[in-house]
Amino acid sequence: MDLKGLVLFDIDGVIRDVGNSYRLALKKTVSRFCGWEPSNKEIDSLKSEGCWNNDWDASLELITRHNASNSLLSKIPSRENLITQFNEFYFGSDPSNDPKEWNGFIKNEPLLVNGKFFQELSNNKIGWGFVSGAELPSAKFVLEKRLGLHSPALIAMGDAPEKPDPTGLITLSKQLLSKPLGNDLRPISYLGDTVADVLTIQKAREKYPSQRFISLAVAPPHLHKKENIAERKAYEKVLIASGADKILESTKEVLEYILNW
Repeated sequence: MDLKGLVLFDIDGVIRDVGNSYRLALKKTVSRFCGWEPSNKEIDSLKSEGCWNNDWDASLELITRHNASNSLLSKIPSRENLITQFNEFYFGSDPSNDPKEWNGFIKNEPLLVNGKFFQELSNNKIGWGFVSGAELPSAKFVLEKRLGLHSPALIAMGDAPEKPDPTGLITLSKQLLSKPLGNDLRPISYLGDTVADVLTIQKAREKYPSQRFISLAVAPPHLHKKENIAERKAYEKVLIASGADKILESTKEVLEYILNW
């Protein structure tokens, strides 16, 4: 198929609502190790720094900062122990087990789009794929089992350096376009919900200044509640200040946006 362009997606906060899964696992993991549970606002503030895309590292950083700011002498957990505890909350069992055996927070993830959404992208000759920091079992579960996508193009945790490093986005773009990047009028857009996602596009532009990249951004689902309007506007301003080209109201709005291509 002669593609008109590409739309690559983050998964968490874009394809699925992780407010009561990944984010809740982060909160409970931090609480388990230091007795303090961070709020959504505190987590959003940390992620706005642009370098805490990995929730394991974000958890560890929140514990470290909390202990330091409160002059606590409690021991900082090893990253390995923290990951084990995090996965107990999130998966409820070994991530390598059959998903039918999972009984953790991963069961609490409303979808933000459906399978038909991606078919409409294909019908409009738009290539699509996913660049996510989620563990591979979690990413494949939502894309293949829940959305019914057949072998979707995916870069997950461990496949490439973590965002905002653009390696994963660049690798997948080359794969889908089947040609080198640069001097290509077909746009490559990436939709994410964090500063790290926006910065990924900025760094991709630095590597391929002649390629057209578009940074699309959407505030995470928990900020779309009526009582969080002010917080959402503030969050979106940070995304714009970081270089987002377009703020969307929802992931579904991508379809309307690409018709203007």
